[in-house]
Amino acid sequence: MVATIVKTNASLDLQERLKAMNIRLKEVRDDMLIAKVSSADLQDTVRYIRDMLKGRLITSVGTDCRQLTGCYEVSQLFALDTDRLFLVLTTDVDPAHVSIPSITWLIPAANWAEREVRDLIGVEPIGHPDPRRLVLPDDWPEDLYPLRKDFRFDERPRSQPQKKVVLKVPPPDTSVFPIGPFFPTLEEPVFINLFVHGEDIVGMDYRGFFAHRGIEKLGDAELTYQQVPAIAERICGICGFVHSSCYCQAAEKAVGIEIPPRAAYIRTLLLELERIHSHLLWIGLACHFIGFDTLFMQAWRIREPVMWLTENITGNRKTYGINHIGGVTRDLPVDAREQITPVIDKIEAEAAAVLDAILDDSSLRARLEGTGILTPEDARAYCVVGPTARGSGLDIDARRDHPFAAYTDLDVNVCVEQGCDIWARTMVRIRELLEAIRLVRLVLKKLPKGPIMAEFDEIEPYRIGVSSVEAPRGEVHHYVMTGNEQRPYRWRVRAPSYNNLQCIPALLRGMTIADAPISVGSLDPCFSCTERIAVIDKDSGELRIYKQQELLNRFNNRK
Repeated sequence: MVATIVKTNASLDLQERLKAMNIRLKEVRDDMLIAKVSSADLQDTVRYIRDMLKGRLITSVGTDCRQLTGCYEVSQLFALDTDRLFLVLTTDVDPAHVSIPSITWLIPAANWAEREVRDLIGVEPIGHPDPRRLVLPDDWPEDLYPLRKDFRFDERPRSQPQKKVVLKVPPPDTSVFPIGPFFPTLEEPVFINLFVHGEDIVGMDYRGFFAHRGIEKLGDAELTYQQVPAIAERICGICGFVHSSCYCQAAEKAVGIEIPPRAAYIRTLLLELERIHSHLLWIGLACHFIGFDTLFMQAWRIREPVMWLTENITGNRKTYGINHIGGVTRDLPVDAREQITPVIDKIEAEAAAVLDAILDDSSLRARLEGTGILTPEDARAYCVVGPTARGSGLDIDARRDHPFAAYTDLDVNVCVEQGCDIWARTMVRIRELLEAIRLVRLVLKKLPKGPIMAEFDEIEPYRIGVSSVEAPRGEVHHYVMTGNEQRPYRWRVRAPSYNNLQCIPALLRGMTIADAPISVGSLDPCFSCTERIAVIDKDSGELRIYKQQELLNRFNNRK
């Protein structure tokens, strides 16, 4: 079934306010406005959206639209949470002058997104406070932009001299304390230079994106619509179902596909099971970071039956592989309720014992309270999401503010704490763990009968869809522009860690070196989530995909 795209009363006032600012509306959907603004008016418009509409920046999207309009296009995606709307603010960029005014000085959260657009599309953010490369290596050839439509893997780039990695200069009278690229409490590679005065952190430099995998390029160059979910689900090793759900929803919303209610409930069930095992994983790791390994092992022991449960339901322990545009490909077992309920009951009872141990441990509380402070002002400036935002008093949750799947039928209790520290973020996750168990029971109780896939025709090209899904770490966001040959023209992924990691300078300001690992860990960071590798020889331009044995041989030969 294909739903009719309609204008809603909720957005009418907003439409008038945008027109008063000379912002041209291109398209109006049930939960999305697409508007056009000139480069000259971009900064004033963004300031208006930030201050008057209380818009929250999601990310920026750069698209090579020269085949369609003769221009590059940069879109700023905003969430207008109180209006339950998304605003896509697009600006055309002349290929003869490939630049756009930076908005990072207005919204610090735009920092990485603007640099990524510059790296991958070639649109320069004029006035950006930190114009270093973000995604590409420092010695990547100039004038070679991987997400341009004319980029070819066999293109021979100009030979470049080896460049040194550009790092920030530490302030006077400070020492440099490096963390990474490999560090005992971080499971993925990241390089953080702490600038310290004695033991106190006074500044830092972050370098990540060591595991960029080119996922977005695959999505809009090689894969069909129904092949993308399998790749999307591998963006994150913990909350992959979130990404495949979010991609499918973005594509469905682009052309008005309405999935069957039973499919929506199945997605919701697996999303909440994913939240349970993810929060248990984080609680265990957080205890491990500060030496409380007994609770680390207990939390992971309790988590394991959830993994067995999802394997019984979907056939896979983690990458479930059941999301397709239009619904899900696998129904629940006939005895799903009988399978799930005893497991959930046992997890709730055992988790309660662990949580009591955490809440009653005065030394643990003393270690976490007052550490890793993220003020509400900094949380808003960096547009952080999930437990990181809610632990700083920001009452946002995509399940309520931009309801999706079956959440329109469920009364989600949003867990907010005012402490702004690691203890507050811990309390948010503890409460959300128990809330997720409640929601699983509610989904099973209300689960409707019926089909699990919608019927629809070929997907119309050049339609835009945006979607947010509340992952355990926070809001995941996918942007899809449909294309020809049943393939996406542009696919953009914004993982929650992409925003949350940008707040680290504010998070560590005034802390000590010993506070850094647990403070960063309190964000529940997933570095590979933020990075979406094929190897390209910079001299020959040859693309090389290494097989497992070849990598092992190269490693063994280096010993």
